[in-house]
Amino acid sequence: MAQRLEPSSLSLSPYNGSWGFSQAAHLLRRAMFGATVEDITMVQAMTMSQAVDSLLADDPTPIGSPLVWYHYDINGVSQGQTWVDLPYDSGNDFNRNESLAAWWLGLMLSQSISIREKMVLFWHNHFACGAITVDDARYMYVQNMMLRNKALGNYKSLVKSITLDPAMLRYLSGNQNVRTAPNENYGRELQELFSIGKGAEVAVGDYTTYTEADVKAAARVLTGWKDDSKTITPVFTPADHDSSDKQFSPRYGNQIIKGHSDKSGAAQEIDDLLTMIFAQQETAKYICRKLFRWFVDYVIDDAIEQQVIAPLAQTLITNNFEMLPVLSQLLKSTMFYDAAFVGCVIKTPIDLIIGSIRVLDVVMPVKDVIITQYYGWIGLRQTAASQQMKILEPPNVAGWPAYYQTPHFHELWINSATLNSRITFLDQIVTNKYSIAVQTYYLTSIDPTVFAKRSSDPSNPDTLISDWAKFLFPNPLTADQLTTLHNVFLPGLPNYEWTAEWSAFINSPNDSAKKMAVSNKLTTLLKYMLELAEYQLM
Repeated sequence: MAQRLEPSSLSLSPYNGSWGFSQAAHLLRRAMFGATVEDITMVQAMTMSQAVDSLLADDPTPIGSPLVWYHYDINGVSQGQTWVDLPYDSGNDFNRNESLAAWWLGLMLSQSISIREKMVLFWHNHFACGAITVDDARYMYVQNMMLRNKALGNYKSLVKSITLDPAMLRYLSGNQNVRTAPNENYGRELQELFSIGKGAEVAVGDYTTYTEADVKAAARVLTGWKDDSKTITPVFTPADHDSSDKQFSPRYGNQIIKGHSDKSGAAQEIDDLLTMIFAQQETAKYICRKLFRWFVDYVIDDAIEQQVIAPLAQTLITNNFEMLPVLSQLLKSTMFYDAAFVGCVIKTPIDLIIGSIRVLDVVMPVKDVIITQYYGWIGLRQTAASQQMKILEPPNVAGWPAYYQTPHFHELWINSATLNSRITFLDQIVTNKYSIAVQTYYLTSIDPTVFAKRSSDPSNPDTLISDWAKFLFPNPLTADQLTTLHNVFLPGLPNYEWTAEWSAFINSPNDSAKKMAVSNKLTTLLKYMLELAEYQLM
């Protein structure tokens, strides 16, 4: 992999440089899961500003609901029908969570030109919540829909929603937080992970941004809220709420939140708590750092802090914590398209898996056969899990370590086990051998001639290789690498040999021998390219 570059510009002013295939591809790789040739071509025809606006626009794509995919009925609901409104069923909760994760991955695969799916996963990582602990797939579905509907909305409003989200009330023991025994779990994570962030510890229990006393006070504000398993909504029990006033530390200006005894008053206490937290400038900076690491790079030095994070935070504050202005400013900035930030991060497992299927025209099982379609998506979830990114099961409340574990960050995605899983997955989809243990049939198929036709001139091996490199890699390959690829593709053969073979196939596309001749060469080339380290970058 290439050595890291130093950025030539950290400016957040609108990018006015060249706008072509490379810039459009970079934008889509970061804002979506994989950039197909068709998507890039469409976006390339726009201006940069129009392209970003299209990504941030409302996505009208219908999403449906996760379905019962297994063979037997569940509470009278047959295969192919949704389970989201059914009562909890402990015997089938595992299958429901598999269905939910599969459905979500299916939405990623079928995404339109929109940033929404990338943002839903961003919030799932930010407000990490595990299905096993929650122990009811309906709760996780409700939470996913809430994150989906609010993904591009108001950050403060979203934090309020997640605070009373039934799944989060279970996951962080908010439903056990009562006046007589305050549970500090959510009060702590609300500040440490979900809003203002944990600053440096300057004294015992004082973390620069908040103190241990603030954790205790926040926990008292949040007493009395539980989840209703019938309606999947939050409910308030007045007798369990601490109605006394709550004193906060000098970190919050010694603010006092007035206590209340009824439901509307308790909800007002939460509003007051969030207003107090969001009045601190560090809250805006904290989420902007998370956005920068999600969409741009993991390294935030003093220059980036001052020239990128601080002004983005001010944009967030000025716009009353609406996310769209910040995302627009970030993705339209000169900084975002700087060469130093192109191909500088390792793909997450989801970017690798979903992106590869989309980019390479890999065919998944047809949707009218529910069980095979869902097995295909579940297989992708299992593969992502083997690469340490299991959807619906972040490893802990902080999310995936690649986004917070300094100094390695994204390098944590690669180790001996995960690298083998990554390469094996890519080899299997290219050679049509991808399956999961419980199934004897293959779950994907690929016709390399279809991908070859994405080239501007597939009959010319140099053009084909050059175009594939442009599609697959974020940065240009060296002349030596291109020569190596040519030798892999046509070992010792002149270009005209390929031209003749390709022309023969095009003239007789139903001739199996002629198709096999070109397919074998294309598969060999594609397999080799996907095994290059450069393909792991985006």
